[in-house]
Amino acid sequence: MLLHCERKIDAQSVRNLYDHVGWWPQRTLADINVVLNSGDAAIGVWADGRLVGFARVVSDGKFRAFIEDVVVHEDFRHRGIASKMSSKLADELSHIETITLFCGAELVPLYQSRGFKGTRQVVMHRKGAQKG
Repeated sequence: MLLHCERKIDAQSVRNLYDHVGWWPQRTLADINVVLNSGDAAIGVWADGRLVGFARVVSDGKFRAFIEDVVVHEDFRHRGIASKMSSKLADELSHIETITLFCGAELVPLYQSRGFKGTRQVVMHRKGAQKG
């Protein structure tokens, strides 16, 4: 298994991974392509030619970066893949003032071991216009 950040990540591979873990059924291939071609960083892990790990970054390039969509195929969990991806992205973003990520409570120890700290801030979301 190799960790890749130079290999092009295709939308269908990301869609397949999302489908496997039950994430983001509303995201179309066209939408995923837009994200992958945005210029922000993305990282993938492949095993036998199949994408088994994925994470991406949204950033202003200076002050803030968000590590998003850290996902690992169920058959490849507990092998350090999420940890390696988040570490690689954090290293790539070392010039950014604040790097943020969102995770479930069960993943807090993993990210704390990578230097992330919980905050008391409240995260709020506002949904944009829905399609159709």
